[in-house]
Amino acid sequence: MDSSTVAGQSAGQGSGTLADQAYRAISDRLVTLQIRPGEPINDERIAAELGFGRTPVREALKRLERESLIVAYPRRGTFATEVQIADLGHISEVRRQLEPLAAGLAARRAGETDRAVLDRLLAELADASGAGADLIRLDMTLHRAIYAATRNPYLEDTLIRYDNLATRIWCLFLDRLPGLAGHVHEHGPLLRAIMDGDAEKAAALAEGHVEGFEAAIRSVI
Repeated sequence: MDSSTVAGQSAGQGSGTLADQAYRAISDRLVTLQIRPGEPINDERIAAELGFGRTPVREALKRLERESLIVAYPRRGTFATEVQIADLGHISEVRRQLEPLAAGLAARRAGETDRAVLDRLLAELADASGAGADLIRLDMTLHRAIYAATRNPYLEDTLIRYDNLATRIWCLFLDRLPGLAGHVHEHGPLLRAIMDGDAEKAAALAEGHVEGFEAAIRSVI
């Protein structure tokens, strides 16, 4: 099973409303920079590419605008937002507080279904040695599986938003960050701590992961 398949399963691709599905599809393109910063967003073209009607796509775009992934200008159109490196400190400040919280809660609350997803991801992680784009997708999938295991939809939604913004920054410097594989493989001990129910260890590993991410980015800017 490849990372895109797992991503679809753990993030709920194919479930929810059409607007939810459109949101996830467009969001992934924006986060991984398949839609480049500053690129115009044409709802009709995207709807045709994704096989959705224009109404769910427009609903998805409204949500993405609230999450600062796109911006709409009167009489000019809608565009993917620029990646703001200056926001790295603010994003990391939030994630240093919330990622450990999520990891600890996941360790306490993960149910049988969550554990099955995490176990499958551990197996995939052990075999992961693909290209940058594949590793980025796997990284996103791992984070979302942890957020889902918190059983707190508000925390989950908040962390997905900030992880999206952080991942956009990572993707911008992907060709200058040789440690991507190591960064993604750091999730192994974190997933095991969650599955073992060790909330304290999981929280500490999550905090270290966020700090390592920020340090890696700052080393190349």
